[in-house]
Amino acid sequence: MENLFAGLEMLARWDVMLALFVGSIGGVIIGAIPGVGPAVAIAILLPATFSLDPIVGLTMLLGIYGSSMYGGAIPAVLINTPGTAVNALTSYDGYPMTKRGEAHRAVSLAYSASFWGGIFGIGCLILLSPVLAIIAPMFGSREIFLAALLGIILVILAHRGQIFAAGMLAMFGIFLQTVGLDAVTYTQRYTFGFSFLSSGVNLIVVVLGLFALSQAFFLLTAPDNSPDAKPVSGKMTAGIKELMKHKRVATVASGFGVILGMIPGTGEFTAQFMSYTYAQKTSKTPDDFGKGSPEGLIASEAANNAVPAAAMIPLLALGIPGEALTAMMLSVFYVHNVIPGPQLFQSNIDLVYGLYFALIALNVIVMVFLLFSTNLLTKIIRIPTRFLGVLILLLSFVGVYSLRNSLTDCMIAAGFGVLGLILKRLNLPIVPIILGMVLGGIMEVKLRSALPRLKTPFDMIDRPISLILFVLILLVLALHVRTLIKEWRAHQPEEDHDMHDSQLR
Repeated sequence: MENLFAGLEMLARWDVMLALFVGSIGGVIIGAIPGVGPAVAIAILLPATFSLDPIVGLTMLLGIYGSSMYGGAIPAVLINTPGTAVNALTSYDGYPMTKRGEAHRAVSLAYSASFWGGIFGIGCLILLSPVLAIIAPMFGSREIFLAALLGIILVILAHRGQIFAAGMLAMFGIFLQTVGLDAVTYTQRYTFGFSFLSSGVNLIVVVLGLFALSQAFFLLTAPDNSPDAKPVSGKMTAGIKELMKHKRVATVASGFGVILGMIPGTGEFTAQFMSYTYAQKTSKTPDDFGKGSPEGLIASEAANNAVPAAAMIPLLALGIPGEALTAMMLSVFYVHNVIPGPQLFQSNIDLVYGLYFALIALNVIVMVFLLFSTNLLTKIIRIPTRFLGVLILLLSFVGVYSLRNSLTDCMIAAGFGVLGLILKRLNLPIVPIILGMVLGGIMEVKLRSALPRLKTPFDMIDRPISLILFVLILLVLALHVRTLIKEWRAHQPEEDHDMHDSQLR
């Protein structure tokens, strides 16, 4: 009870509440504007949060992270253009409903399902917190190393069809974090005689380059566009009543979001597709999916909004981010010397509960805001894309320069911005680079801490948790190899048949 009251007291501070309002409402607006997205906004705001208290900075970033998907549903439903990438599946059933003249029904259903998923995810996070507090101290250096290794493997394997590229980009991220002065031996690593590399490659500079600047370059090089979304008329509360008719779908979809949100590298997309598939297979009207099915819309929005709270579980318990946005939040912890992991639940439990209450409050704030401001957001959607590109470019360079007042950082960020643009044009993933930098750093530190205690390689897995993690790594790799063999065998008869036909000719 003392921890609960401490968390509430922390949330009641005026600066925390201000950060929560700014992050929550700002996240909705950012999510509603196609072409921006939460990753860009969080990357731009990161330098500003370093001068704030940890709870204030994290609350603002959590507000953007948790509320952007609410806003992203608006253009997905109204103009068939997802505001954020994870709202793509929402347009499958949301836009057909709009074309039928049921825009208010689709939007209110999306809001209600998002709120259900968000609260469900937070409830699971709070219920799991006592378990985390017990299990987290059992993780030593070798366990966290293996958990980080498992995280990188899952991130790579999550990019189906691009596994080789994702692996190479993750390795590039691991390489980037090794550049600079080694903290243990005080030797230069991969600096090639350049003094500006002695301090290493700053994670925030890379984040701003790959996410914010690359998006600015993308918007500036693409044709100018100003989407037109028509105003919505009708009661926004109608979706809450309709959601109650599909509680099973909403609950199962939220469950998928929680489970997959805890697993690094999977996130919203996998949770959405699994939820959508489940809803379609168990529906009495499966033919309506893709043509304006309320169950499809609910499954999509409930699943993706349950993920943010679930993604905080490995971040808080082990200090291991599962995707790019939680990796950015991890840097805020590090700047303030608050290290997520086993010690966090013992030394800063009030911060943990403060974050729990902040997550609940942001969902309530966003829901109330959206019930009265949907038509205002339809006007914001119309902002020209090239104007957005110039604005993002300006704010990104201001953010990079404010880190260390360094023009060199601006040049490095611009270089990574060009790299990010190239990767986007080639349809290659950016996230493995960031997670490679973050998880690679964790792996190096924890491996070095564990090695002096190891006499043989088998000592690495001589404890129950480390053995379980090692078995999980082997199981994940074995399942992937099995999938590859199945795919190869599935294509083999076709190739043999084609070869046989060519020989007959």
